Order: sequence, then C-alpha cells, then structure tokens
Amino acid sequence: MTALADPTGPAAAAQPEVTSLILSVPGMRCARCIGSVEATLADLPGVAAARVNLGDKQVRVTGHLPPTQTLIDALKAAGFEAAELHADALAPKTDPEGRALLTRIGVAAFAMMNVMILSVAIWSGASEATRDLFHWISAIIAIPAVVYAARPFFASALSALRVMRVNMDVPISLAILLALGMSLHETWIHGPDAWFDAALSLTLFLLIGRYLDHRTRRAARSAAASLTALEVPRATLVTEAGAIDVPTAQLTIGDLIRVLPGTRVPVDAEVIEGRSDLDRSLLTGESLPVAAAPGTTVAAGETVLTAPLILRATAVGEDTSLRRMAAAVSVAEGARNRHVALADRAARIYAPLVHGLAAAGFLGWLLATGDAHKALLVAVATLIITCPCALGLAVPAVSVAASGKLFKGGVLLKSSTALERLAEVDAIVLDKTGTLTTGALRLEHLDPDAASVALALAQASDHPVSRAVSLALRGTEPAGLSDLSEVAGEGVRGTWRGKSVRLGKGPSGTELLLPGRPSIPLSPEETLRPGAAALIAQARQAGLPVTLLSGDRPAAVHTVATSLQIDDWRAETSPSDKMALLEERARQGQRVLMVGDGLNDAGALAAAHVSMAPASALDAARAASDAVLLGGDLRMVGEALHIARQARRRMLQNFGLAATYNAISVPLALAGFASPLMAAVAMSTSSILVVLNALRLRGARP
Repeated sequence: MTALADPTGPAAAAQPEVTSLILSVPGMRCARCIGSVEATLADLPGVAAARVNLGDKQVRVTGHLPPTQTLIDALKAAGFEAAELHADALAPKTDPEGRALLTRIGVAAFAMMNVMILSVAIWSGASEATRDLFHWISAIIAIPAVVYAARPFFASALSALRVMRVNMDVPISLAILLALGMSLHETWIHGPDAWFDAALSLTLFLLIGRYLDHRTRRAARSAAASLTALEVPRATLVTEAGAIDVPTAQLTIGDLIRVLPGTRVPVDAEVIEGRSDLDRSLLTGESLPVAAAPGTTVAAGETVLTAPLILRATAVGEDTSLRRMAAAVSVAEGARNRHVALADRAARIYAPLVHGLAAAGFLGWLLATGDAHKALLVAVATLIITCPCALGLAVPAVSVAASGKLFKGGVLLKSSTALERLAEVDAIVLDKTGTLTTGALRLEHLDPDAASVALALAQASDHPVSRAVSLALRGTEPAGLSDLSEVAGEGVRGTWRGKSVRLGKGPSGTELLLPGRPSIPLSPEETLRPGAAALIAQARQAGLPVTLLSGDRPAAVHTVATSLQIDDWRAETSPSDKMALLEERARQGQRVLMVGDGLNDAGALAAAHVSMAPASALDAARAASDAVLLGGDLRMVGEALHIARQARRRMLQNFGLAATYNAISVPLALAGFASPLMAAVAMSTSSILVVLNALRLRGARP
C-alpha cells in the first residue's frame, strides 16, 4: 500500500477547500488575548478574517484556509491551545427568553412608577373626584402592563392547573388577577381603595427573581452537545483513485482513513499501516503517549502525534466511543437536573397554605357579616400581603451575591442550583492529570550544553513530552543542530558538533543522549498545581473524604497520592469506570464534588452531585461542570465550599424573614386591616430586607 508515501500529493491537492471553521481556544481571557489570537490567524496565508467570541472561548476563521492543523499550530506557537469544533453541533447563542423577561421587567417598572405617583396623591388625601380620576388613569396604565408583563406567571399557572397541579405561579397569578379585578370594581363603584400598585409591584419583584434564575440556568450549556462538537467534521478517505476529503458522517465501517500527525481520529478504527504515538490524555487521562502499530485499536478523539497512520473504520456515527460517551453524559445530566431547589421545595408548602388562608378569610368574613364584598376584599388582601416576593427573591438574591463573591475569587458558577449542591457536599473526588497536576517538567539539573541541545531537539517535535521540555527550558538558547529527524516511538535525532544526539525513549523513560556522557533522564515529573496541598488540608479539616481517580499508570498516580497524603486512590480507570463510581456513590447517599478537566472526566462530572473544572479544561468538561475554576489556585475549591455553606445559611435566613413577615402580616390581613398602602409598604419592606441580608454575604470573611 502506498497511501502513506505522499500525504500531500495530487489527490490531496484536489481536495475541496474549507472556507469557514470554528476553533475552541479555552486559554483566551481578555481583550489582549482577542487581539493576539485574531492577529496570529490573520497573518497566515489564505485567512481572510478571524473573529473571536470571548464569551464562548471560540474563534471563527474564514477564507481559503490552510490545513486546520496549521491554524492550531500557529495558535500554539502564540501560547494558545486550540481544537476544532463542529459548528453544526454547537448550541444556539441567542437568548430570546432572557430578552423577553428584561422587556417585561422594563414595562412593569415603568408602569409601577407611574401608578405609585398617582397612589401617593390618593394616600395624601385627594378629593373624591380627583381620586376617581387617578384610579381610572391607574387602571389604564396597570391593566395592559400587567397583562403583558405577568404573562410568564399566567402561562405557568395555566399549564399546572391543566394537569391538576398547583405550583408557585398559581397563587401569584390569582393574587394579580384578583387585585386587578377588585381594583377595577372599586374604581367603578367610586370605592376609596384600589390595588393597582400592589399588582404591579408584585409582578415587578417576581420578574426580577425569575430573570436572575434564568441567567444562571442559561450559563449551563449541555456537555453532551460539547462532546458532539468535538468530533472531527471531515476525514481523509483512502480509495483506489487516491485520497479524498469527505464529511465524517459519510464514513462507513471498513473504510480506509488517513490521519496525519497532529490531527484527531474521526471514528473508532484499527491501525492498518504505519507506526506512531497516540495522545489519549483527553479520553483516558494517560499522561504519556502510547505507541500505535498495525493491529492497534484507536478511538474517536485520540490524536496522532509523530507519523501518519492508515486506519480501517470499525465503528462510525452513534456507535463511536465519543458518541457513546456523549450519550452517557446526557443521561447523567438529566439525572442531576432532577435536583429540587430550596425555593421549589418552599413553593410546595407555600401555595396550598396561602390558598387555604385566603379561602378561610373569605368564608369567615362572609359567614360573620354576610358581606360578600368585604369578604372578597379580605381574601384579596391576604393573597397580596402574603405575596411571594420575599420568597421569590430569597434564593436568587443570595445566588447573585455569592456568585459575585466567588467570581472575584476565581470561581464561575454555571448552574442555578450549584450553590445549594456545593453546600451539601460530603466527599470530594479529584482527577489527577491537568487537575491536581500541570504535567510541567522540572529540568533544573541540566547544564547549559545539555539544556540547549535538549531544547533544540524538543523544538523539532510536536510530541507532548517534547512540548513539555520546550516549556521547561523556555529562556534557554537552543543549540545549532543539523540532520534533525524524528522516528515514531523512538524520538528525535540530530547532529551536534559533528556527533549524534538524541531525545527519546530509554530504559527508564524519556532520556537525553549526548556524546561521551551517560544518558540523562528527562521523564515528565508532574508538578502539583498551586493550592493542591491546601485543598487536601481544607478537606481534611472539614471532615470530607478525598478520592484520587485517574486513568494514568499506577506509578504516576501513587506518586501524586503519596505527596498529597491521599490514601484512597485508583489508577487506570476508564471514563465509564469513573462514571460508574460516581453513580454508585450517589446510590449510597453520598453527595460528591467531582473536579476534573478532560473528556474522560465529562461523564463523572455530569454524574456527580456537583462538579467543577479548571478553566484550562477541555470545553466539554467545562460544559459538564457546575462551576469553572478561573484561576490556577486549587484552594479556591475549598473556599467555594465554604462560601456555598454561608450562602445556604443566608437562603434559610431569608425564608425565615419571609415567614416572620407573613406571621405578622397575615393576621392583619385576615382581620381586615390591610389597606393598599399597608400592602405596598409591607411587600417592599420584606423584599428589601431579603436583599440586604443576601448582600451581607459579600462582606463575609473567608
């Protein structure tokens, strides 16, 4: 077979040009990063434009583009790791629901301010004719505003009632509609009081809480979608007529595929021709590459490193390991999303209680006085003065305060219930490679000649170990070498001062061979991330058991576990093994915090009670997690657990404030003393107290 002989021959040259693609660049942080990424790509031949989306950590490149790996290599040289994403698999970026909520908030706020101005005049003693006029003007403002702004509550309440269920939106909708109806009736009969301002205030405060909750939910993009987006969109199919570029979706079992160095394998396959090293770190967590030769099985998503391979497809489409992982992650996400929030649990008690009190007030006054009008006013007053404004703000207000505090410390929360679940954590599971360790090399023992030769050899290869050597020796002047060549599975050779030198495999791992000297070992020595030891100490102090879970070799895992004094560690665990362990812990009632960074961790991250990923993690791992660690210091994981517990206490305190408020106001409403003025003051006061209590969290000491 000659398919490997000319990977850039006529058949390859005839391949259709890609005109647009999306790269994931998770290392982008600021405006300077945007300029650097865009400028780096724009300087490449054929690139017409490069546009960064900093929020999604992506860049769209258009033009008569060079090979994708050329773009990735250019970004890597500029200090940015990149990977190609399948644009069709990415979730839509628009947020029509959020924009609609903001519009409704604006309408409710504008209407409430105008009606409150009229209400103040009425409360100040406006004459009967003036009072009636102001009531009619208030009705003209309030009714259309409430009909539009409160639509989310009406729709939700109607949906619940259709299935014979009562949710929080049922008493909200009932209070709003009765307030409008009674206010219109009182205006028609020239009554002294109306509740238009109360209906608008109720709508506004609850819309604000609804929007805060929506924003936290919107941040969590499906990890399953991100895994699918990491699939290679196109592949090089080897045929009798030559190599042609085809969509990966068109591949079938038995097809021969050529994969060049530096590119990912598009489908599960078996090596037919060629020898190379494979980077499996994203899928399995193995820190070192593995050799691939004819007969080796490879999985979709693995990266070919040192030489091209010819593969025969063994699984395509939904049957690939990457798709199966995505399906498992999707199932785990669905199970985790069944977590019932504190506010939802409170709502289950609140709705029937409020309805019962309002009904009791109506029946009591009707039986006692026979005045249906007075009885209905008491029922409306009870529904309004027991409004769930404070309850609706109890959780979102704390979430916003805690999220801001965590963000300043370097933790970004992505889930609306992440704080509550972080506060419930009773165990921690940690990945090793890329999470507890950086994989960096420490080479202080090299003399200047050895360092300069090692750097020159390392720069001639894209092997992960070579990249680690280059990073460890940055600032060193590379030696002048000639006759550089790389042999898959062996390393890089060259000539220095007329004699052969080599960087590659040896009896004890990676070694540097210089003339007249014994071999110098350069095996990767994993460096602990900053704060790793502090995190374990924090967990031990809090009584949280820690498990180290890694797909790497036992020796590497044991070294890290020993240095951090972690007794419970497991090596060579597959993605399915990790996920199974988290699911088993959940069945046992344990609430685990999982911290991981790779594709092999995505299932476990989704299956955990709550999860966190470093900002340097793969996009799919970040999407599967509930929080992202923006900085490199792992001690913030422990701080996040502490702040979450504080936040939960504030949430419970807010529920207590709401309950106290109701305990005082409900008797007044049932006794018939709740005027519109009292309702407006009571609602505003309770909501402000809840927000102020939430803001105390920002000043809480770590």
